[in-house]
Amino acid sequence: MANILYPPSRPQSVGEILDSAFRIFGATLVKCLPYGIAGVILGQLPNLYDLAKNGRLRVDPASRLALVQDRIFWLSYIVGLFLALLFANAVMLRQYALVRGQETAAGEELRRGAARVPGVVLIVIVMMLAMLATMIPVIIAVALPLGALRGFGAGAGQGAAWSAVIFALIALLAVSWIVIRWICSTVVYVLTDRGPLASLGYSWRLTSGSFWRLFVIYSVALVILVVFYFIATLLGTAVAAVLAHGDVVVMAAVMSVVVVVLGAIAAPFYSALMLAVYGDLSVRKEGADLALRLAAAG
Repeated sequence: MANILYPPSRPQSVGEILDSAFRIFGATLVKCLPYGIAGVILGQLPNLYDLAKNGRLRVDPASRLALVQDRIFWLSYIVGLFLALLFANAVMLRQYALVRGQETAAGEELRRGAARVPGVVLIVIVMMLAMLATMIPVIIAVALPLGALRGFGAGAGQGAAWSAVIFALIALLAVSWIVIRWICSTVVYVLTDRGPLASLGYSWRLTSGSFWRLFVIYSVALVILVVFYFIATLLGTAVAAVLAHGDVVVMAAVMSVVVVVLGAIAAPFYSALMLAVYGDLSVRKEGADLALRLAAAG
């Protein structure tokens, strides 16, 4: 396969990055589908265990509370999470090799993917803690003053709704800032020899000055995924209704297949987007460093 990602000839625009993501996705989808399907199915081990044990999925609060006290359920949850992350890492490794015109080796991809799972979990935990910490000043600086103003406003319902909207928007921006500054940490960690914390630091430097551009890129990608899921779900429901002829079991089976296929397709798309963004930011960073070195030498 020809090299279609690295190195980009120049820093790319938002549209060009999205185009690169779609080209990576289209060029690698077929070879990544086995990993994607395996990740989706094995990630459902807790639900499969519940289904095997009880003959149905328990969804009511009381039943779920009893389920979380089951040690085998937690074991299946941990194993399922590990396998889902393993195959997600393998998808990224396979795409990275393919777009660079290199041969892929399933054994090496799975071995490295498994070795990188604990570090990916650590990165996710650090990001979640940082997002929670970010919410503290937002609550102090935004939610409390808005609540006080609403109290002075003698219970205006419309004012309460606007206060909630303002708080939600500011909280979204605050959390998005953390996520986007560390958005490249997993791809850096999986593809390079950096450790989890070093990958977080490198992503922070790499995304410096690119928040709004990356915010637009991921917002557009999210809208595309939502539209895709909506259309695919409608089509899947229509097909299930035609095939089932009123049989609830058949319809549930068809919809389960649809969910697996959607998940298997979404994983390579997200990974392709991560690679496209990482490729662009790497070129921008290296170009800036080169300019500084040339200026220093002059």
